[in-house]
Amino acid sequence: MTNGNGGPATMQDQDTFPVKIQGAGVESFEMQAHTSWLVQDALLAVLARDEVSPRSSLTLSLSGTVLDPLAELQSLKGFKPGTVLRLVEEPYSPRSAKAHMGRVLELLRASGPQDALREGHSISILETLTHSHTPESPIQVNGKSLKRSSSNSKAESANQEAVLPEYLLPGSSERPIMALLPHSSQPEVPSCMQDMTLSCWNPPPGHRKLQGDFLYITVITLEGRRCDITSCPRGFYQNRSTVEVFDPRPVQSTPVFHSLMDLLCHISTGFKEALATLRNRSQLPPVEVMPTPYRTLCWLGPSCASRTHKNAFSRLGLEDHGAAHSPDWNEETQIARDLPQGSLEQRLQRDRALLQVNSAFVWAVAQGAESVIDGFVEPISGGLDDPAFMWGGLFMSQGAPGAVAGGERGRRAVQRLELRGVQAYSDLEGVLQGLHTLPTATVDYRGVRLSAQGLAPGLEDPEQPKGASGRGLLYGLAAGLLESPHRRKLLELLAQAAKALCVQRHVVLSPSGHQVPLFTSADAQGLLGADGRFYLLDLFRSFPADANFRPPAEMEGEKSPVEEEATEAETTEVAAKEGEKMESCAEEVGWPENYHADTGLPRSFPQGLCRLRPELMQAFIQHKHAQFTKRAKERMEENGGIEECVMAADSRGTDAVRGACKDVGSVSDIIFEMRFNPNIFTPGVSFPSCDSESTRLQERLQREAAALIVTQQIPAFLECCLKDYEAPIDSATLKLALHHRGINLRYLGHVAKAISQSEHKEQLRHIMRLVLGDIVVRSARRIFNNFLQTVETSSLSAAVSHFLCCLLVPHFNGNPAGEDAKKKSRRRGRGSAAAESTPWSMLTGAELWSLIGQDAVETYGITESLGSSPNHLVEHHRLQKLSLLREFSLKTGLQLRLRDYILDNQTKAPIGPDDVLNIFPVVKHVSISTHDALISFRSGQSFLQKGLLEQAHDRLKEAAYLFNRVCDDLQPQACYCLSVLAKVAYLRGYPLEARSIQLKAVVVSERVLGFDHPNTILQYTLLAVYLYSGGENALAQKCLLRARHLLLTVHGEDHPYTATLDTCLGLLLTGEQAGKFLQSALRLNTSFFGPADLRTALSQHLLSQWMCCKGDFRAAMSHEKEAFSAFTNLFGEDHPQTRCSSEFLGSITQQAVRVERSLRQSGADTQAPEGLTPSTETVLEQLVLVTGIRKNSHSDRLLEFKQKLLEQRAAEQASTTATATASSATEGGGEGAEGEEKAVESGEGGSAEKAAGVNGHAQGLGGPGSLEEGAATGTAAGGVRDQAAALAEKPSGAAEGKSEPAGADPVVASTNGALSGTAPATGDGVVAADGTAGVRIVVTGTGAGEATANGAAAE
Repeated sequence: MTNGNGGPATMQDQDTFPVKIQGAGVESFEMQAHTSWLVQDALLAVLARDEVSPRSSLTLSLSGTVLDPLAELQSLKGFKPGTVLRLVEEPYSPRSAKAHMGRVLELLRASGPQDALREGHSISILETLTHSHTPESPIQVNGKSLKRSSSNSKAESANQEAVLPEYLLPGSSERPIMALLPHSSQPEVPSCMQDMTLSCWNPPPGHRKLQGDFLYITVITLEGRRCDITSCPRGFYQNRSTVEVFDPRPVQSTPVFHSLMDLLCHISTGFKEALATLRNRSQLPPVEVMPTPYRTLCWLGPSCASRTHKNAFSRLGLEDHGAAHSPDWNEETQIARDLPQGSLEQRLQRDRALLQVNSAFVWAVAQGAESVIDGFVEPISGGLDDPAFMWGGLFMSQGAPGAVAGGERGRRAVQRLELRGVQAYSDLEGVLQGLHTLPTATVDYRGVRLSAQGLAPGLEDPEQPKGASGRGLLYGLAAGLLESPHRRKLLELLAQAAKALCVQRHVVLSPSGHQVPLFTSADAQGLLGADGRFYLLDLFRSFPADANFRPPAEMEGEKSPVEEEATEAETTEVAAKEGEKMESCAEEVGWPENYHADTGLPRSFPQGLCRLRPELMQAFIQHKHAQFTKRAKERMEENGGIEECVMAADSRGTDAVRGACKDVGSVSDIIFEMRFNPNIFTPGVSFPSCDSESTRLQERLQREAAALIVTQQIPAFLECCLKDYEAPIDSATLKLALHHRGINLRYLGHVAKAISQSEHKEQLRHIMRLVLGDIVVRSARRIFNNFLQTVETSSLSAAVSHFLCCLLVPHFNGNPAGEDAKKKSRRRGRGSAAAESTPWSMLTGAELWSLIGQDAVETYGITESLGSSPNHLVEHHRLQKLSLLREFSLKTGLQLRLRDYILDNQTKAPIGPDDVLNIFPVVKHVSISTHDALISFRSGQSFLQKGLLEQAHDRLKEAAYLFNRVCDDLQPQACYCLSVLAKVAYLRGYPLEARSIQLKAVVVSERVLGFDHPNTILQYTLLAVYLYSGGENALAQKCLLRARHLLLTVHGEDHPYTATLDTCLGLLLTGEQAGKFLQSALRLNTSFFGPADLRTALSQHLLSQWMCCKGDFRAAMSHEKEAFSAFTNLFGEDHPQTRCSSEFLGSITQQAVRVERSLRQSGADTQAPEGLTPSTETVLEQLVLVTGIRKNSHSDRLLEFKQKLLEQRAAEQASTTATATASSATEGGGEGAEGEEKAVESGEGGSAEKAAGVNGHAQGLGGPGSLEEGAATGTAAGGVRDQAAALAEKPSGAAEGKSEPAGADPVVASTNGALSGTAPATGDGVVAADGTAGVRIVVTGTGAGEATANGAAAE
């Protein structure tokens, strides 16, 4: 952050001071040094400066003394602000000489506009939009340039209207792809030389090694000269060698240069001029050029990739080779985890180190997967079905196919769930960080999924003795009964981890019949590595099983060969037996009444590893806690009342709490406590007969939790979408919204069924479209993975394009593509094409869609037919083929050539082999969170909800600074923080600051989430508002049109957020185009929300306003009457919005009468009066309301008064109940009352204040009705009376359990009221949706910064 961005720069400036750098042939310059820096930190900062780069092998000296690299700057004698530090050239070693050459090549290989696309990275388009408007840097614009843009806004607006593309107008079905990635305004990188390679005289002979020669380089300059260069300890010089003669002597009049760059400038004038051009070209902001921690896949590549690929320096041998460099990924990860966390600075350094190590690990996994699957690495063990590989310090394998039921799908489920288990244990904090997990990632490439892990210390040697030495396997079914101090310590840590993860301690029977106590699943293993750390392995069953889905063997029984040859009568008998099994499942304890008949659950599933998500477990615990509170109150009321039971201090209150615990299934009979056994419903796991009651209770709880998904979570999700608290735009945001409620993607069929049975299915059609499209893409991906296994490497492009054509073209059979391939191959002289004879070329569109339909029925139980071609979904659900193509490419790692594809043809292939540019690995990895930044971010969100803008601004600035320190703003969480900070800055009256910050947020979103991610669409919309507030009308229109184009590509026009964009465009544009967008917004709002909704009323008002400007007062009156009626029904007659509408309606009526009278008298046209033409300020305020930046009823004074009133009421309540509280409530109950008071003080419901929660841990409160759920239930020490006292202190209104709308967030609720539409966005465990439905941040997972209801609080 800079000073232009506000406070974070001020925080940073307090820790810096200036120093002056001189020497080593560098022009002197000043730089800011941090007080906490070591000398080596300062040297790295100096080497990164443009004035010094690419020089290396330098040290710093002070007063003629070379400084110790590990010394602190502040501890140096004579060091003070303004001190002069000199650079001293050091001799090279062979390694440092190669490193220096690498720095030179890094400068010469400066990224061009197409390089990021060619490497599969998402790029930023914002610079292309802003380049023609602001000659200065788009991130920092002074007031003068803003004024100049404002003066030209009218002319630019007129030009913009005249050339508005046809495909962006409402109703257009054209979806051009070329316009998605316009040409960058940045010039191409100039060429500095023709070639640079290792000389043919390498390696140096022995007698030259003894004289210091490291290696020889051959350079061909732009002038065509061939020069040989020697690398030696003193630097680089030109020798006399030629192609025929080896002569290592230096050329006369050529000195030895310490920097290779200086020597090349001395040799070649063309190199010197090109280098000057390269250095002087316009510099993009760092956020646009810095490498991102992880690859954000771009599904579109350059339009002419084959003609732009050239690497002039590939023969220098400086590239990193994973096999040659094998870092110890586990050791690096654990060292970073073990860094001190005592101070904020130490925690920031630890988080940054963890992020850097994890980023490097993920990049290595991607490179290793390409090397392994492309066939460059030989397997080290395993058979053909399960080969294992070692590459670059990584152990990579596909996993054993027989490990679980389900074959290949079961194997993939193990890999996915293992990563989820590693994430859960990695998120544990405090002493639980003594439990270590191996760095883990899964990668999908060319249809194969590999699991990659770092090497566990001490386990690579299978002959290492275990047990006797105290190391090796200490925990698990195979660990044995040997006790040791290490084992006791590990069990202690596992017990604490089980408490945090809501896992019940239980006993299982080992294969030998011994009883083994466990705190994890039966598969998990705990061991002590050679480094002295405790490691957990095999965590794929860390979460409870999903009782709705059973393995095929469990539901149908194992089939013998005789059964497979059964006759038709036997098949009927088997079906009857299966029906009987289903009926018996319906009678099991825990299922709701008629559950199986209504839902068809439980049922069999293709793989046997269906587990519940941690988000669902938290929702289930809160659900059961509400039941517990209700039952305890009912029992107390039956025994004389709540107050009487508490005040009497007898057994009635104790019995009530005990009875409530038993009713809801608490694992404890004295306090409410929910824990789950992950081994329930696990095949092959047996429990002792003495634990049969506990086992039956666990089975009941897990059935209830599974039923909660269908009975409550899915309806709540649809209710939220119906009210537009959440409006997913693509598959990624749909997945994130479902996962936030604990809904697994295998329930997509049940979501579709719930929509089809809903009376509001027309309003939920966009969700239905997303669900069906996601089912098609996921089923097609599974078929595609198997499809690629039969394809030779030389035919990959043709096979992939053939599959895409079968997916998108209804009657495609491959013959046209075969003919084209034959013609092309003949032209190239390759003979006749063999594509028609290969197995993959025999696939047809009808056959593929038949396979997709079968997979959808088997996996999702979908009842609605998907049809035999994409045309069925296009006609019945308005699904776009382009959206299918985008989603499929992103999920499989495909990159297609940038061009316009004609997807409406019924037979011809729209995609050819040349259009498939690459297949990139898709890596899933552990998310590294920045805890201090997230805490500040959530605190700022909480202040924003209360209307305390100054406090919110300070905390958000602090969060932005912390994010910048850890990840350089290149993470999704940092993007969300910048967006909210821009909103708060605007609400405080600083539009320039908001503009600057939002520009950065857009760039980060494009690079980290994707150029067409829904969050990027949202950020462009918000940027348009801030640009318009500064007078940049034309640029604001460009941003809105860009957002609309992206939305049309990703989803289509039929979406609630399209109404928001169309409303904004209608406000900014003029003439008939404005009317088209406003009418489109009204049509969409009416269709999705009905005529009485606030958004529809606002659309009616804005359309009436436009018609007044046009002079059509009769139509304006009609629309304003609809708006007035809606405002009256929503707010009443005394609301300011209703009065405003009434006054405007009266003005329209009066003006209509005047116009009518004037027309009768003179017949002359009259223009609309100024009073009915909206001013710039009015338009801006309407934009702010439509986009959700400000609430419709926002008032700072009102919020301040409301805050004071709430504080006064809380103080009065505390004073009147102090005596009763002191006499009846124990310390635990007092904490509960304090938590309730804090929740009341939070104002508008949805703040994430902490109250004493169940199990003695903090529980997040979420909304007006969640006071009951957040009440204290006591601790183990406080006993039952604490819970009874807490129940007595509950407000009477809390018993009804009135909760926030389903879309409300349990951590931070929506801040923007009913004007909303949201575009959820994601990133690495964090969901964010800022704008039309407010700002929402949800930290998913366990222990990732979220206050849990049944586990240890993460904060």
